[in-house]
Amino acid sequence: MEPARDITTYRRHWAHRFGTAPFLPMSRAEMDALGWDSCDVIIVTGDAYVDHPSFGMAIIGRVLEAQGFRVGIIAQPDWHSAEPFKVLGRPNLFFGITAGNMDSMVNRYTSDRRVRTDDAYTPGGVGGKRPDRSVIVYAQRAREAYGDVPIVIGGIEASLRRIAHFDYWSEKVRRSVLLDAKADLLIYGNAERQLCELAHRLAAGESIRDITNLRGTAFVRKGTPEGWVEIDSTHLDAPGPLNPPVDPYAMQPEGAAQAPAGASCGASSAASTAPNEKVVRFVRRVKNEQRERSVIRMPSFEQVSADPVLYAHASRILHMESNPGNARALVQRHGNVDVWLNPPPIPLTTKEMDWVYELPFQRRPHPVYGDANIPAYKMIRFSVAIQRGCFGGCTFCSITEHEGRIIQSRSEESILREVERVRDTVPGFTGVISDLGGPTANMYRLACRSRQIESACRRPSCVYPGICPNLNTDHTPLIRLYRRARALPGIKKVLIASGVRYDLAVESPEYVKELTQHHVGGYLKIAPEALAEGPLSKMMKPGVAAYYRFKELFDRYSKEAGKEQYLIPYFIAAHPGTSDQDMLELALWLKKNGFRADQVQAFLPSPMATATAMYHSGKNPLRRVTRTSEDVLIPKGLKVRRLHKAFLRYHDPNNWPLLREALRRMGRADLIGNGKHQLVPAWQPQGTGTSPEGRRGGSAHRPFRTQHTGLPRTPRVRGTKARRG
Repeated sequence: MEPARDITTYRRHWAHRFGTAPFLPMSRAEMDALGWDSCDVIIVTGDAYVDHPSFGMAIIGRVLEAQGFRVGIIAQPDWHSAEPFKVLGRPNLFFGITAGNMDSMVNRYTSDRRVRTDDAYTPGGVGGKRPDRSVIVYAQRAREAYGDVPIVIGGIEASLRRIAHFDYWSEKVRRSVLLDAKADLLIYGNAERQLCELAHRLAAGESIRDITNLRGTAFVRKGTPEGWVEIDSTHLDAPGPLNPPVDPYAMQPEGAAQAPAGASCGASSAASTAPNEKVVRFVRRVKNEQRERSVIRMPSFEQVSADPVLYAHASRILHMESNPGNARALVQRHGNVDVWLNPPPIPLTTKEMDWVYELPFQRRPHPVYGDANIPAYKMIRFSVAIQRGCFGGCTFCSITEHEGRIIQSRSEESILREVERVRDTVPGFTGVISDLGGPTANMYRLACRSRQIESACRRPSCVYPGICPNLNTDHTPLIRLYRRARALPGIKKVLIASGVRYDLAVESPEYVKELTQHHVGGYLKIAPEALAEGPLSKMMKPGVAAYYRFKELFDRYSKEAGKEQYLIPYFIAAHPGTSDQDMLELALWLKKNGFRADQVQAFLPSPMATATAMYHSGKNPLRRVTRTSEDVLIPKGLKVRRLHKAFLRYHDPNNWPLLREALRRMGRADLIGNGKHQLVPAWQPQGTGTSPEGRRGGSAHRPFRTQHTGLPRTPRVRGTKARRG
């Protein structure tokens, strides 16, 4: 993997002479106070503007400001006209469009496609302050406001929709968001590296249409440039002949005759799409010296829309080509144009991570919000991020697709300086750091033992089906960080709120001891997600044996410290690979262990996730996808999804009629009754049972809360993460 340019070494743009803004301006009056006549970049976001490094618009804004650019923020604009997009005037370089920290559809709808009434990223927690598919709507309004200004889209919503993707809310495959937003460039993943180079090149006079060699970006082009070699994706992973048998990679003009019967997906074919266009022959192997000029052609949007097996194949190829050390460019035809994806960006170094997180964040909401409560800010205002990325590879999770699987860690000194800034500057601080973590709490400084092996690896997970022998699992740096953080003057306690990867933690009993005895506030959340091998193998999660090993250590060290502490396990309902019997066994396990789920997390097929490809296709992209390859059991339909959630909430009387019916159908009527080992009683309390899914329904993206029935008056514990590794 070639080293990338250090983002701290760019010569700053001339506008750096204006200095650092206390808050990035949201109005003309603030621009006037700073002495600005215009903004170089305007960021449009679906979240309220909180100047904190946990908010994407703040990180990107401060990074570009540190490069010398004047950056303005338009937060949660009224999207019904273009006028709110003119409030800061015409940007000199580009509009940067993001839906915010969450996908707007996940933010807006539950897994049952019901509209949410709340939004944690909005003042007062009020829902409805952003449109559905925010990136598309914001980009279109920005184009209406200033038609000649380049539009750059990014963030989690754009990142997960960079190619043709299955859309759960419309139950169809949609084309790349780049086309629907009519944007000039899509930036995927954490965007600091791409945006620094892009802004400086635009400021130097380059046209955005000519910037096609930037890693971590996607753009539209008409054909394959001269000198590039195309690789048929089926040479890497052949899905087998189609039915009816046609060649899915024959890029024929509209109206052209179909391939003759009997053609297969693996057949070599031409890439020409129009008369006079150069014919590029697919090749099976590429010489090393040609690798940088090779591109993998995936099935077109039209083909993956019509054929779920080809969709699963394309998903597998995309995930195989996700390692920055060996990934090649990808191209996917959409109508008469190609959507071209450059390889992922090179991860930030520790030096660059320190620089980013030590920029002059105010660590609080913009003053325009007054004293309004922004729930997401309240949750993270005393937390400190120590790392990025996740190598867990959980198929239902969006972290790896967005941040990558290579861990990017900050230095101890940088983290400790931020803890001190929280102590000294954040209003309301009482001495408790709410979290030192990231996507996963205990992956800090964990990496492959060999850079060469890491650069060549195509495994989607470093810990499934078992921990890779090449993975360094030494938790010593993290233990040292915990000890130094809690020893700082004025710090009473450091809690760990990020999810702990317990199969990694048991590799270091000393870490489990440190965590248990000093950094748990009575309850620690971990995520088995399931117990049965069927769903676990489709999630790429460890078996329950790892949970029991961790629990044994947790209980032992809690007892040694004289503390009464409990694990809070999270589970997912209706995940691909899950049968009714699997959920019944999980419900019996929950009852046996005295757990009651207060909020249920049902599987929500997010765009581009591997589990979503399973949900849509019924195939398993974790293995070679063919017409006859493994079929995956998919709990589809509202009735079965409600049943699976009801099993997790077996204790709710509103669910008992549904569970009794299911138990009788499954031949397990013996579990109906008042016995200790029976699941639901035969009687029904008056006034209950009217809702087939229970009184509370469920949460599509928030982990459920649990109550341990073995304890008197146990408080309910609310989860904080939307996705976990």
